[in-house]
Order: sequence, then C-alpha cells, then structure tokens
Amino acid sequence: MSRSPIAILVPVSFLPGLYFAVFSSVAQFLPALLNGLTVTVSVAVPSVLLAYAISIVAGLGRLSPVTPIRWLSAVYIEVFRGVSLLVILFWLYFVLPEFGLTLSAYTAAILGISLNAGAYGAEIIRSAVQAVPKGQYEASVTLNLPVWRKYTRIILPQALVIALPAMTNMTIELLKGTALVSAVTLIDLTAAGVRQNQSTYRTVEISAVLALIYFC
Repeated sequence: MSRSPIAILVPVSFLPGLYFAVFSSVAQFLPALLNGLTVTVSVAVPSVLLAYAISIVAGLGRLSPVTPIRWLSAVYIEVFRGVSLLVILFWLYFVLPEFGLTLSAYTAAILGISLNAGAYGAEIIRSAVQAVPKGQYEASVTLNLPVWRKYTRIILPQALVIALPAMTNMTIELLKGTALVSAVTLIDLTAAGVRQNQSTYRTVEISAVLALIYFC
C-alpha cells in the first residue's frame, strides 16, 4: 500500500523544526567551546610529543643492561601507571608549591599528562622492541654495529612500526585525558562546556557538540 505524499512530507518537514527547536542556541555557546578547544589543543600537542619521547627513553631504559637505569625506569613506570592522572595533576600544581616548586597551570597539565601517558607508552615500546625478531639483533652483532646505531638503524624503526597501533590508542586516551586539566584551573573544552551548561541549561546541545568535537 503506497503512502500519500502528505504522509511522507509531514515527518520530513518536522525534522527542520526539531533541529531549530533543539540546536538553535548552539551559536550562543559555540565561541566559548572553541576557546576551550584551543586550550585543549595547546595542552594535547606538546603532551603527545613529550609523552612519545618519555615512552622511548623509559621503554629502552627497562631493557638496559645497566641495573640502576633499569630499576629507575621500572619505578617510574609502576608509579605513574598506578597513580590516577587527576592525583598527579593535584601533586604537580597544588602539592609541589608546598616544597618551594611552583608550576604554572599549563606546565603542570602538560607535565602530568605526559608523565602518565609516557609510563604506558614505555611498556608499549619495551614490548615492541622485544617483539623484533632475534635475527635482527644477530645481524647487527655480525655487522659489529655500535649499540646506538644498532637501535637507531635496525631495532627502533621496526619496533616503532610494531608499536604504532598501541601508541595510537595511547594518543587517543591522552587526548581524552586533557578533560581533567580543569582541575588545575585551565578552562579546556570540557570545562567550557560545563560552564556554558551552568549558565544556559542547554545540556543536550552542549553535550552533543562536545561529543562531536572529541569524536572528530
């Protein structure tokens, strides 16, 4: 049984009305969310770069033949993986000033996120290096390559390819972790959304826009 054109047009014409009824106020709070997004990006980008560097250094440190370096790397990884990111941020921003070391909100946020993500990334790098076939190590020994050249030319390039999927997941988690930087007084994307919700009470629209931005 075919439906009449009117029966089809009624629900279709209803959709624009629903959109304007629900999302017409997006323009009111979108600028504030975009300002928060700039803060999120300015924290996330250097945090990712620093976390990658920490991951490589600590991951290789876990495999070091030098016992103190191996133990130091293990302690760092266990501590910063075991402690909540929020607690790390509190320590860097609120506790360290009690010992005479004061960090800016940006510095505390970037350092806290990087140290936390770097601890997870270090285990990814360690496992990726150990996943490189033994024949590659034996070939480097046969060629009498120095240790630094063995790792930079043979081992690390292959290990980084192996680690790429897991490191990508870590980067995504790091980006979502930036939502906690409001704890150290930064008005990031999430904090801007919370403030706008408190002033406009447009919970559905704000939450939808936040989810869309984080997803993209």
